Amino acid sequence: MTLDLHDFIRNKMRMTHIYQPVMIKVLLENSGEATVEQIAASILSYDQSQLEYYSLRTKNMVGRVLTKNSVVQPIKSGQKITGYKLNAYGLTEAQTASLVRLCEEHIDGYMNKRGDSLWQHRASESGYISGSSRYNVLKRAKYRCELCGAHEEQIALHVDHIVPRAKGGSDDLSNLQALCMTCNTNKRAEDDADFRGIADSYDDRRTGCLFCDDCAGRMIAENELCYAIRDGFPVTEHHTLIVPKRHVADYFGLYQPELNAIHRMIAEQRATILEADSTVLGFNIGINSGAVAGQTIFHAHIHLIPRREGDVVDPRGGVRGVIPSMQGY
Repeated sequence: MTLDLHDFIRNKMRMTHIYQPVMIKVLLENSGEATVEQIAASILSYDQSQLEYYSLRTKNMVGRVLTKNSVVQPIKSGQKITGYKLNAYGLTEAQTASLVRLCEEHIDGYMNKRGDSLWQHRASESGYISGSSRYNVLKRAKYRCELCGAHEEQIALHVDHIVPRAKGGSDDLSNLQALCMTCNTNKRAEDDADFRGIADSYDDRRTGCLFCDDCAGRMIAENELCYAIRDGFPVTEHHTLIVPKRHVADYFGLYQPELNAIHRMIAEQRATILEADSTVLGFNIGINSGAVAGQTIFHAHIHLIPRREGDVVDPRGGVRGVIPSMQGY
């Protein structure tokens, strides 16, 4: 019985990924038959994470080397490299074909010399890292890069060997960590830095810390990495504190993802305050870092202080007033 492909594709195909329609498409485009490699290559063409992976290598490695040797020059849009062009001009078809064959000879020769080890950086000792190992590594890392904190929704995450395979590193879970594509690219295969503790540190809390223990009932907003409360001793009405959830002593100990989350929260709280109170015409944003700077609670927090016309006689100088004699100038 001939399968009604139209009915299957339109009405019966249940998808958990793009694999089924891609495979059918390849078979249709190849007279009904295709090799596993052809199907895999087509699936790969849709994988944005792989495209980003090799785009980074093109710009940071091969493109940089060929540019330095005056073989190519980058094409830019502003500061962003969008492509490359050869510095060789006016090549005939015969010259082009000869150079292509020469490149193919180098590719074939290198692949024959290196064999399976050529792609060792993309595979594990005994094949690709298993799905269960990848799942456990990403789950342990809370689906964040264990170096920069980027979430998998922001950038592709790789499962990285802490001690590289080239240095004898195993595929055991104890030797695997989650790194985003950018951090993994920058880490390189010679580096055995272990970043796993960073993901765990997002859960750091300190018993007895005011901002770790006692603020759940006071929260007016929160996101994954920080929350907002009203100041217990407000300078002005709606004086708000933005507090990282992780216990960290001061602003300079914050991770970049926390800074991003705090910045978003400040913007959201500013908008909320402006909507609620039309008398608010400005803000001071303040951070006390260290006892000599006035910090009394050693869990980082940022003050968002609404300002109104006439709330002080002369507001000129703003935060310079931390040293009163220097506020005016």
